[in-house]
Amino acid sequence: MRDHSHDHPHHHRPHFGDHGDGRDGFEKRTGRERGGRGPRVFAPGDLKLLLLALIADQPCHGYDLIRQIEGLFDGAYSPSPGVIYPTLTFLEESELIAGDAEGGKKRYQITPAGQQHLIEQAVALDGVKMRIEVSKRSLRGHDRPAEIHEAVHNLRHALHMHHGRWSPEEIVRVRDLLNETAKAVADGPHNRSEKSE
Repeated sequence: MRDHSHDHPHHHRPHFGDHGDGRDGFEKRTGRERGGRGPRVFAPGDLKLLLLALIADQPCHGYDLIRQIEGLFDGAYSPSPGVIYPTLTFLEESELIAGDAEGGKKRYQITPAGQQHLIEQAVALDGVKMRIEVSKRSLRGHDRPAEIHEAVHNLRHALHMHHGRWSPEEIVRVRDLLNETAKAVADGPHNRSEKSE
């Protein structure tokens, strides 16, 4: 059930934040190709702190934590068991949480040492929550239509090809083009039709 070792080379390492494959253990819920890399969701150490905070709120099983984190991202991402469970093992070995086997499944609760750790890391936890909000907004941007993705890619390519040809006049010309385009996109079709009348 939880064997994702073929998807996650670091499945057996009890470390968080060590993601040499660059995918940080998250899978898109939309079923798009797995190779597409989205924005990095967690900074190193964030997942450990987040799991500890969620367990402090109420004792829960590993799959409960996966669902809770999925909820934090409005369903845009679901953390892989291959990252969640090794992190829980790390927290348990660090005696920040304790796991009780219940019907063959572990139910985790925070320890006094874990509570103390959360108090000490309160500022860091606020940072984690802030980064989740930023990531959530970024992930929404990754749901743009394919045609828009292609157009943005073409723009990046055009800017890249301009390397070494940035005269003062060209800087002004391209800046104005980009700013006018950005304003037109932000204004939307409604405002544009009003101005044309």
